[in-house]
Amino acid sequence: MALPKDFLDTNDFTKEQILAIEDLGLAMKKAIKVDGFYPHLLRNKSLGMIFQQVSTRTRLSFETAMCDLGGHAQFYGPGTIQLGGHESLGDTARVMGDLLDIMMARVDRHKDVVGLAAGSAVPVINGMSEFNHPTQEMGDLMTMLENLPEGKKIEDCTLAFIGDATQVCLSLMFICSKIGMNFVQFGPKGHQICDGALHVGTPEERAEFGKKLMAIGEENCKVSGGSIVISDEIDCIKGADFIYTDVWYGLYDEEVEGENYMDVFYPKYQVTMDMMNFAGPNSKFMHCLPATRNEEVVDEVMDDPERSLCWVEAENRKHSIRAILAALGNRTPINDENVEYSAKAELHAALDALEQL
Repeated sequence: MALPKDFLDTNDFTKEQILAIEDLGLAMKKAIKVDGFYPHLLRNKSLGMIFQQVSTRTRLSFETAMCDLGGHAQFYGPGTIQLGGHESLGDTARVMGDLLDIMMARVDRHKDVVGLAAGSAVPVINGMSEFNHPTQEMGDLMTMLENLPEGKKIEDCTLAFIGDATQVCLSLMFICSKIGMNFVQFGPKGHQICDGALHVGTPEERAEFGKKLMAIGEENCKVSGGSIVISDEIDCIKGADFIYTDVWYGLYDEEVEGENYMDVFYPKYQVTMDMMNFAGPNSKFMHCLPATRNEEVVDEVMDDPERSLCWVEAENRKHSIRAILAALGNRTPINDENVEYSAKAELHAALDALEQL
């Protein structure tokens, strides 16, 4: 089954395709970090990056990843490009698709990145929307694959998300259920995925949207063997291998009516060392960043050298995005016939596996 043209939602990909992209990312990470060999798989190619929101990790990751692959990236910040204004979204997508080799967009509305993909002849990557954050999912999965508990496969692992049903929380449910992991959301009622996540609308519309989200995860689990648990009881995180949290307020909060977030989440949903130890003595901490220190997570957890994975997780954004770009782009020859490096066999095996999908 060939890869989809675009990377908008990991639900569009099979488990095998997702893991093949991760294998490529891990092989390239080793080639670059261990061997100093940069596989120029997108030599002289152009990436256009549309940002309707500010960004640190996503922009840095895409720019450096494209450079690592031998290409270059162009940044279009808020207000510097037409997107659904005087010019139709379809016309903009068509023009950009003719001028670029690949595109990414961090958008206010998911329908905009979907529209770009529909109108563009070249691949479009979702750099985050109000609905989901699929490139974050891939960096998170890479981090978990590199830090599996002893004796466990990824399918044996449990990830527990603590707090609000942000688009990162929803995305984690998607990737865990797709891969066959156990996903838990420990969050207050009214802020759970089944309540409609960040969907804007009447309570009835939010509830209906929540049912649709849960149906996606449950369908994934039927195929993968994974599981989903959502609860406001802390016992649900017992035995979790990875404890994950996100900020208690986000980019879209001005559109969501509700109580003061500290009244809703603190202190029950703050990740402390006591919570980590309750989950398990070897549980690892993850956060998509940026974090609001001593709100959703305390310094002791975030800075713990043994328990916290959030810093390698941030770096893995680049390594996984590099793989997404190489997987979707029109690849150029690697030209490593006369170069010896330790990751050579792994890299070629990963590329061959992609070709066979």
